[in-house]
Amino acid sequence: MRQLALILGTCLTTISCLITQPLLAESPSIPSPSDAPLELDLLTNPRGSIITANIIDQGKLSVPSLWWIKEISENKLLDNWIAYPFKNQQTARVDVIVNQQIWSLLDYLERYDFVNNLGDIARSYGYNIRVFNYQKESLASYTCNFDTNPLSCKIKINSQNNFGLGNSL
Repeated sequence: MRQLALILGTCLTTISCLITQPLLAESPSIPSPSDAPLELDLLTNPRGSIITANIIDQGKLSVPSLWWIKEISENKLLDNWIAYPFKNQQTARVDVIVNQQIWSLLDYLERYDFVNNLGDIARSYGYNIRVFNYQKESLASYTCNFDTNPLSCKIKINSQNNFGLGNSL
């Protein structure tokens, strides 16, 4: 009787794993952040439909609108951004440039909160974000799969160890 219960339990476990495995495989993946290089020259010489913090359109609200976050940022963490609209099947993204001195003073939760708040705003306009310093080091990202309902998003925070080498948390 004990062996029968063990065999039955093993069979049920195997069957349940086989049934749920295709569901896991079908779940939509969240894309990795763009691997395009940060183009700091666009801050002073934007081309085409690129939007930066220095561009103000008097006739309409620019999308994405990140000025509010910059203005309420008491610690002056958010310094500038470069917004790339959807183009050539590449998801729209915003490359955010932060003040490295202030970023380094934040703990993990404060960095997460900053990226999450900024990512929520960018997501509402259909943009993913990447966070950099002026040395072009990737500090964090907030990426979403905009093809799912509800949206699936992921935050990645890179930490800097004492040697300046980045690690992903």
